[in-house]
Amino acid sequence: MADRVLVIGSGGREHALAWKLAQSPHVKQVLVAPGNAGTANDGKISNSAVLVSNHTILAQFCKDHNIGLVVVESETLLGAGIVDDLISAGVRCFGPSAKAAQIETNTSFAKAFLDRHRIPTARWKMFANPNEACSFITSTDFPAMVIKASGPAARKEIIIAPSKEEACGAVQEILQDKAFEEAGETVVIEELLKGEELYCLCFTDGVTIATMPPVQVQKRLMDGDQGPNTAGMGAYCPAPQIPEALLEKIKDSFLQNIVDGMRQDGATYVGVLQIGLMCIKDDVKILNVSCHFGDPQCQVILPLLNNDFYEVIQATIDGKLRGCLPAWSENHTAVAVVMASEGYPEDYAKGMEVTGLLQARELGLEVFHAGTEMQGDKVVTDGGRVLVVTAVKKDLMSALEEANKGVAAIRFKGAVYRKDIGYQAAVSFQQSVGLIYHDITTDTITSSAYQTQPPSASAHISELLKSCPQHLSYLAGSHAELGSSTDLFDLKATGFADSILVAQTKGIGTKLQIAQMCKKHDPIGQDLVAICINDILAQGAEPLFFLYYFACGKPDTEVKQAVIAGIAEACEKAGCALLGGETAEKPGIYSPGEYDVVGFAVGAKERDQMLLQLEKVVAGDVIIGLASSGIHSHGFSLVRKILSMSSLCYSSPVPDGCGHQTLGELLLMPTKIYNKALLPVLHSGHVKVFAPIAGGGLLESIPRILPESFSVVLDAHSWQIPEIFSWLQKEGNLSEEQVARTFNCGIGAILVVEKELAQKVLKDVQRHEEAWLIGNVVRSHIEGSSHVKVKNLLKALQLNRSPFLQNVANVDSHLHVKLQRSKVKVAILISGTGTSLEALISYAKEPASCAQIALVISNKSGVEELRNAARAGIPTRVVDHKLYGSRSEFDSTIDRVLEEFSVELICLAGFMRILSSSFIRKWNGKILNISRSLLPLVKGGNAHKQVLQTGVTGCTVHFVLEEASRGAIILQEPVSVKTDDTEETLLERVKDAECRAFPIALQLVASGMVQLGEDGETYWKQGSESLNPHEKQDCISFATNL
Repeated sequence: MADRVLVIGSGGREHALAWKLAQSPHVKQVLVAPGNAGTANDGKISNSAVLVSNHTILAQFCKDHNIGLVVVESETLLGAGIVDDLISAGVRCFGPSAKAAQIETNTSFAKAFLDRHRIPTARWKMFANPNEACSFITSTDFPAMVIKASGPAARKEIIIAPSKEEACGAVQEILQDKAFEEAGETVVIEELLKGEELYCLCFTDGVTIATMPPVQVQKRLMDGDQGPNTAGMGAYCPAPQIPEALLEKIKDSFLQNIVDGMRQDGATYVGVLQIGLMCIKDDVKILNVSCHFGDPQCQVILPLLNNDFYEVIQATIDGKLRGCLPAWSENHTAVAVVMASEGYPEDYAKGMEVTGLLQARELGLEVFHAGTEMQGDKVVTDGGRVLVVTAVKKDLMSALEEANKGVAAIRFKGAVYRKDIGYQAAVSFQQSVGLIYHDITTDTITSSAYQTQPPSASAHISELLKSCPQHLSYLAGSHAELGSSTDLFDLKATGFADSILVAQTKGIGTKLQIAQMCKKHDPIGQDLVAICINDILAQGAEPLFFLYYFACGKPDTEVKQAVIAGIAEACEKAGCALLGGETAEKPGIYSPGEYDVVGFAVGAKERDQMLLQLEKVVAGDVIIGLASSGIHSHGFSLVRKILSMSSLCYSSPVPDGCGHQTLGELLLMPTKIYNKALLPVLHSGHVKVFAPIAGGGLLESIPRILPESFSVVLDAHSWQIPEIFSWLQKEGNLSEEQVARTFNCGIGAILVVEKELAQKVLKDVQRHEEAWLIGNVVRSHIEGSSHVKVKNLLKALQLNRSPFLQNVANVDSHLHVKLQRSKVKVAILISGTGTSLEALISYAKEPASCAQIALVISNKSGVEELRNAARAGIPTRVVDHKLYGSRSEFDSTIDRVLEEFSVELICLAGFMRILSSSFIRKWNGKILNISRSLLPLVKGGNAHKQVLQTGVTGCTVHFVLEEASRGAIILQEPVSVKTDDTEETLLERVKDAECRAFPIALQLVASGMVQLGEDGETYWKQGSESLNPHEKQDCISFATNL
């Protein structure tokens, strides 16, 4: 008789489990609770709304619905004893007991277990006292450390600390500031291991282990292992470069030893065991242990399983695994590519429609849903990692190519994914066995040297350039003939006698992605030319000719024409010849609409005109700064991150004071080309050094051209900083150093000149470009100290900013509203860590108050604020989050309590739980929160620590929005940082500001004076008119104080 199976969870892993179980003839139906769009009514698979957090209700559901097997993968539920409870109730369940699951859910238990059983792992020590932990950090010889929260909550809170100072800061944040709540009662400090990471898994019945093929997961967000760490952007299995001898060692010395050790310790382990390993030369150590399949590991392992998955699980539960060992597909490889939401792994939007799923499956691929849900008949995004596209082929490169085709077929707004999952491993493996295939990444290429692309595409490029012949050649010496096999340049014809050639090649980087999002491609051409030409100029060379390389998925004639036309126009500005280029069509690597472009420039200078005169640089030399057109081409990774946290998008009008374009148009302002303005000056011999400000901003670009013994001091008050940098600093809550180390801050290039000649050179430059005297060269007094100091940068940025911050005292004194007939009922949600509850209660008791505190809810019992509310005669409720299996279940309970008390507004006063999207949508415009920073939010629990050097901090009251992490601001109160401030004294004054700001903001909303608009903006009302944030200064008569 076929069974009904219940899989608990909602991720891509659970979809893969359900998919594999549904293939068994022993399985009649697979229910997934709560499931996602991929598990909703897909053949045997459907979703269930059963409440999984209440084990008694769940057990009864299983009996009522004839569930023959429950599969649990959540470490939280496993640690809470769900398997123990279900088995006790007579329900068959697959997964380890709560006692056995401690190997994952309790970090200190796991580390002690590994040491006790002599299983190699990183050196470590556990602490509950922050001072003792910092003493250990100071004395240890660990070059870098991993700080892991190790409290009772089953959460993975890990901080990588590359220095001892950062490690101590992380310990203070966890143990003292309680950034991770109860998950941070203790910390484990361990050495940071570096090497090749590998995952090995097995089924085990408590005695026998049955290993699975090894998996490697690529966790960085972007291709080339760039960008922030994630939970995994893709995986491949089996990892080809892992030798059999090492796998045998892992099986015997690690997996089997763990299973044997657990059994000896009285915690027999039954289920799936996964270990993360670090391979360091000839050594292997355990990084972590998991009591379930990893995600996306599961999505590349199960497609290779030849056995009936249901039978393997049953044999494991029955202790008969030895007689039902799994068999794996030989000579096949699985590759899984994760598609994530824009902004992941930070804040991201939801509700984006997903299309192309059927087309991907028609390619023979499996598409496992992770963060999706159904809205009517549409699939929309509902998480950070949205989908996992898995391909199985005979080799790794073929599987990667097929998976990338599937990814290219699927569409949703802002999709983020990698195209190189497993690529480096495949190349390394092929090199190790002497099999190097030169066409691994090339589909079809058009080249001036190798005509391998179809003639039609090559002809199109020729026609495109012929359409603007005036851009083809600007110098004598150019002999470019379109369609010929080579491009020629006669150097002698340009007039050079004894010349040296200078060459540069560069790509655009993240700015290219913004251009593709904005569908504005012509600025990219000038950027490409400018960044190459300006570097050549730094050597005193005159640009001669330029070549490009354009790679794309599906050719888009208009896009290609815009980019190349931009290149041609920039070459004309630079006075160099555009000889031609090369186009590569790579549909397996680039999705339709995606492209990349690289430029190659060659210049020349006479041998006796050497520009870099480093030996002549002396203290007292003057720095001349040339104006940039904006951000130029560097820093866009940070720009994208800031935009992901902002309520603005690329199509939004630019912030006040930044002009009349869209934000995207402003960000895409092309890089300036300086050679026509500067070549005469450079050839005059009056300039010692010229340097464009590029990657690393002011702090890293200038030291590249300075002798080690000298530094530069700049004064930000001496030049005009474009407003866009002020907006980025404010919106991203960036420190002074972050701004200076990332952006050019309005200085596109610098000249180093002798003090006596500075005014003359400045006047010569100003004939063509806006420029200023911005600083001086000084001798470095401290070895290893920063070579660039930018004075007054934060002040200049703040002075440049349009007035925005509002002073609470002035608002309070000018706020006059008529008392409503009935006060608005307000609920305050707390966790016992806030400071503003008493102030809210006191203010609500004022006769003119429009608010009535009708209820106080805490997710923790016994906190002092509950007693304070009760003494004030306010009803209280405790809704303990630990009793619920999901955020939505917890929020649903709170919602029912709010409805019971007819609540109309909600204030979050130190409430430490993240609200679900559905809850926020229901209470849209009705939830107020306060943050101890001037938005955008400072990440972490110690915002006051991060702003000690910035001069101003404060607090912000804002509406809670579903998609905008910064919220819609209602009121801010700045708090100036005093010279003698410590973290503690500053925090106390910010708390005082909270107690003033929050009640007034509540009054503004309860009175109807402030509302949240449908566009997510805060609107102020005066009479019958509604004013948006840019007009609201006219609504209240007060002066802005910073």
